[in-house]
Amino acid sequence: MEAETKARPNVKQAVPFFGVTDIEKSVRYYVEGIGFEMTMSWRPEGKLRWCWLKLGDAALMLQEFWKEGHHSNVPETKVGVGVSICFVCEDALAIYREVKAQGLNPSRPFVGNGMWVTSLLDPDGYRLEFESPTDTPEETVLSED
Repeated sequence: MEAETKARPNVKQAVPFFGVTDIEKSVRYYVEGIGFEMTMSWRPEGKLRWCWLKLGDAALMLQEFWKEGHHSNVPETKVGVGVSICFVCEDALAIYREVKAQGLNPSRPFVGNGMWVTSLLDPDGYRLEFESPTDTPEETVLSED
């Protein structure tokens, strides 16, 4: 009887791909506000249309909706509603302080499921959650002092 060989998974990474209404505004938000780095981009006719952003070991892609022509694909409803991406990090409280110092409006950190959690809504309404493990009691809310 032949030994059954099991194929190894070929998947290496899942990367969220967000359609955005204004890519320049979104890139400023992610790069200047949160600290992502743009590592790849597509610029047909010199206009930024798509990019790959990286923060630590995490990544996401942005692509602006085509507003005219045969590629036009602007949705009729707000795109980010109901979409959350959870970034597991070393220190979510540090992320909270950093993005707040950049003028963004993160939620006040709280402890849920053994993790500090703070979140932001990007310009298109996508929810970005930054979480880090903690021994702090559940439902603790970070003091603003």
